[in-house]
Amino acid sequence: METSTDRRSRARGDLTSNVIRDYSSDLVDQEIVLSVIVPTKNEFENVVPLLSRVRDSTADYPTEVIIVDDSTDRTAEVCTSSMAELGMDGHLIARPPHARSDGLSGAVVMGIKQARGAWICVMDADLQHPPEVIPELISRASELGADLVLGSRFASGAKPQGLSPFRHALSRSLTFALRLVFPRRLAKVSDPLTGLFLFRRSAVDAHLLRPSGFKILLEILVKCPRLRVSEVPFVFAPRHAGHSKGTLREGMRFLRHFARLALWSHGTLARFLVVGATGLAVNSAALAALHELAGMHYLLAALAATQFSTLWNFGLTEAWVFRHRASEGRMSIRFAAYWAMNNLAFGLRGPLLTLLVSGLGLHYLVSNLISIFILTILRYFVSDRWIWRPVRKAYDQQDFAFAYDIHGLVCVLSSFKLPELEHFRRTAVAAEPDIQLRIERRREARPAEDAVRYREWLGRYGFEVTVAYRQPIEISVSPLLMRSPHVLYTNVVEPILRWVFVRKGFALVHGACLSFDGKASLVTAATDTGKTTTILQVLARNPWAFLSDDMTILTRDGTVLSYPKPLTISRHTLRAVDTARLTLRERLSLQVQSRLHSRSGRLIGLLLGRTIMPAASLSAWVQLLIPPPKYGIQRLVPRVSIANSATLENVVLIERGPEHQERMDGQHIVDILIQNAEDAYGFPPYPRLAGFLSHWKGKDLHGEEREIIGEALNGRAATRLRDPQFGWSQRLPTLLSAP
Repeated sequence: METSTDRRSRARGDLTSNVIRDYSSDLVDQEIVLSVIVPTKNEFENVVPLLSRVRDSTADYPTEVIIVDDSTDRTAEVCTSSMAELGMDGHLIARPPHARSDGLSGAVVMGIKQARGAWICVMDADLQHPPEVIPELISRASELGADLVLGSRFASGAKPQGLSPFRHALSRSLTFALRLVFPRRLAKVSDPLTGLFLFRRSAVDAHLLRPSGFKILLEILVKCPRLRVSEVPFVFAPRHAGHSKGTLREGMRFLRHFARLALWSHGTLARFLVVGATGLAVNSAALAALHELAGMHYLLAALAATQFSTLWNFGLTEAWVFRHRASEGRMSIRFAAYWAMNNLAFGLRGPLLTLLVSGLGLHYLVSNLISIFILTILRYFVSDRWIWRPVRKAYDQQDFAFAYDIHGLVCVLSSFKLPELEHFRRTAVAAEPDIQLRIERRREARPAEDAVRYREWLGRYGFEVTVAYRQPIEISVSPLLMRSPHVLYTNVVEPILRWVFVRKGFALVHGACLSFDGKASLVTAATDTGKTTTILQVLARNPWAFLSDDMTILTRDGTVLSYPKPLTISRHTLRAVDTARLTLRERLSLQVQSRLHSRSGRLIGLLLGRTIMPAASLSAWVQLLIPPPKYGIQRLVPRVSIANSATLENVVLIERGPEHQERMDGQHIVDILIQNAEDAYGFPPYPRLAGFLSHWKGKDLHGEEREIIGEALNGRAATRLRDPQFGWSQRLPTLLSAP
């Protein structure tokens, strides 16, 4: 049975291999995966056991340790000698006294700027943060695609043993206050004051940080609001040696830091209110002058005064409130929108003024103040979200936690994990993405002209997707699909990938692919024939390399590129799986999963798709509650190798029926490959979106796809292999070994 330690080790290996693959593109340092930053101040008694435990806990990763020291004792000397004795990759930064005014948080920021790793872990030196938690943090980041994982003293399962009752109550109280001030940023954070956390270096801009004191995590959470955050509970141990740095002076410094962050976070609103107050004075002065001196009716005078205050407010808002924001559109357009907003607001103020003055008998100046105050917050919301809307780049990789680069041909950025593309996962992509995938941000009355929407009647609790067919292609999905990624990938992402590949001169064909000595055979079949079972049986008995099980990338010159998605174990495939390699839990679950996600389940789904039932939504809910049994090929056949590419030698079509074998002409096999691809995408919403997706800039891509496949198969042998006992795996090796 696989233990939790085994799972962590596998996750560590996956993360390390992913990061190392990224190094090949010179995105990050080629030698360091993890940088551990430890700020120290008079901790010479703790650094030796700390460094020893850090070394043992991070043995699976290329790691550097950075000690940033503000000590007045022998800490620096002990650190240097200990790292040398332990053979650790690391260095010491000893800050001079005049550079220590920003406290331990400043030491952490200095360490971040010097770090070389793709991931950075911050922890204290007093051993209250056990180094043995580092693999847990990395495992959680790998599993969930988180940008930041914090070690929480208060999450379920944590044990704050090192906190006295007073410090425990104080930490809880401060956390409550912080969540009131920063409700959105800290909504899912149980311990924003912890000193133990791990984050992706590319996701945090150290130059934004202006730390003070010793609570650097709060600064990161507030100033980097787009981070995907997760938590790992841990045992907060008693201090190993030395004295706590949590003095009254540090407490006062933290409160000043808290106030500064609150002002920074809500600074735009504060400036907007100041401008509104000055505009109120201008408006009131103009209203009094027009009504008292010019004798205008108070409603007409209020309308005219609104024009004066609009000019005043716009000038200050443009020059001061949003001065640091690069806003969309020209200033003249922003002024027109701002003028329209204020005059529409007056349309609301007019009836309110009439009610207050004529109905309640209030003075017109007092009534004017009340009406303006009521609409101020609404005006700020419109100004912030619409009029001075920030310029949004074509894409920002920090908006997407997951990046996939398929052989350098197609790049996909996603806000959530796509398990089928895990083999192609990178920490970033160097080229402009072809597809961007995110959660639906808002509901629009109708999609744009270059977009199409598919929505079933369950609304946000059902299958809903909007595809903006431009460069890059933007896919927005309902929350359900984010939690049911297999349905999302199979029903939406892969059909779109099919036509993106065609646009680039490649074909994504429905077929498994095996190779030997650089020569490949493509095995295709109608859906649910037994192709996966056959491939597993062949690989278990023969030294072939694996390229793909379900879809294969085909080039015009006959080169095949690997597409190793996880294999789905259906009921008839189960007999080809050596379940002894799976955990007890996986074996038990597989008995249910394989029956549900089998040929009969697919037929039911296809039948529902022809009715008015929300078939795609039901499929998503089923796979959310009972995920399909998907396993990587190396979990099922451990000794198999995964080839990156090979030269196509032949194509084999396997079918059920009376025993038969015959050669096929090239045009016939091209037709079958295209038909099998169409059959694979038979579930909703593809049948309704097919006409939209298969056209690009007015051109029908079907003909180009057929041309690519035809050129690739030109001169290659094609064989039809029919067997009533499903014994294709026994006959395939002969075909696979002969051109």
